[in-house]
Amino acid sequence: MSRLKKIKGGVCLPLDFVAGGIHCGIKTSDREDLAIVYSQRNSVAAATFTTNQVKAAPVKISMKHVRSRSVRAVVLNSGNANACTGKQGLDDALSMAKITAEALNLPTQQVLVCSTGRIGVPMPMEKIIPKLRRLAGTLTSQGGETVARAIMTSDTYAKEAARELFINGIRVRLGAAAKGAGMINPNMATMLCVITTDATISSSVLHQALREAVAHSFNRITIDGDMSTNDTVIALANSASKCAPIRAGSAEYAMFLEALHSLCLELARMIVLDGEGVSKFVEVEVRGAVNNIEARYAAEAVANSILLKCAWAGNDPNWGRIMDALGYSKANIQEDQIDIFLNQLPMVTGGVAGPASITSLRKAAAGKAFRIGIDLHLGQGRYAVLTTDLTEEYIRLNLGE
Repeated sequence: MSRLKKIKGGVCLPLDFVAGGIHCGIKTSDREDLAIVYSQRNSVAAATFTTNQVKAAPVKISMKHVRSRSVRAVVLNSGNANACTGKQGLDDALSMAKITAEALNLPTQQVLVCSTGRIGVPMPMEKIIPKLRRLAGTLTSQGGETVARAIMTSDTYAKEAARELFINGIRVRLGAAAKGAGMINPNMATMLCVITTDATISSSVLHQALREAVAHSFNRITIDGDMSTNDTVIALANSASKCAPIRAGSAEYAMFLEALHSLCLELARMIVLDGEGVSKFVEVEVRGAVNNIEARYAAEAVANSILLKCAWAGNDPNWGRIMDALGYSKANIQEDQIDIFLNQLPMVTGGVAGPASITSLRKAAAGKAFRIGIDLHLGQGRYAVLTTDLTEEYIRLNLGE
């Protein structure tokens, strides 16, 4: 058994990882806006990136560097996305990697870069460079929380999570820091996440595990239907636990994947709960679709419906808008076969109003969290999405950057 346990901590919890954050002046506030995560021993990396065709400079640099045999550090900033900044933006992202690498005595390609913030604004490198060199010399095993703070944008709190498991009697830990609160949509969300582990695992097997975990967590959340230019999830593994190598398809891999999935899902839920102006946390699950792909089409159509999200903000269950979204989704449906539940309350049966009273439905919709279950009765396809309502506060927060 894996004896998987949720524990307190972040990116510095696994052995031989150090980190730190500092205020360098990208933001007008005095909060940390620059961070480094560093493995003190050789480590491998895996990553997933935004599928937006417009990719920020740090994404382009990291997509190249992650192919290296060893990746040992990630440098991150908030307050500036370094996106749509042309050749200068690429030069700046590469400079951030190079300066970090020099300070840590690493090859440049062993450093990945992440940025988040406003699009189209040149990076203030005159502020970043001196603070980056200073930061690299102050990394500690207690610096994980400062990383979580340094990558925040509109987040209301720092997001960390950690897991511990035993593989063949040896303790293995995973720790992570993430940010995300707005411009959230699957493939991926507007988010950054760095995951560290002291497991012994190859980059290819780590990538397989990360891809599976992201598919069932970060790629199943949506707040506003927008997708960022900077989304990145990075995992670093440094073998410090000295566990035996984790092989794809093994029992040990299943244990590790369970821990990674659990970690990512916790952070994904945090991102949705911290959504800009959010007052409701909603799980939408579609089952009985022709296949899993069509179940996803249906679930995402419901989860991204602006009309429906506004109704939820007003405590209105409004199953008619759910039926409407199912109808324009790419999924095959038969109207008279559809059942819809709000929590356990049958609000639609066979495509028409179910037996649940409007009073009970409104009471359930007034809760801070509820579940929409949809059964299309056409097959075995199944898919779930985590989403939110859409409030006046969200509009106020997004009137400008």
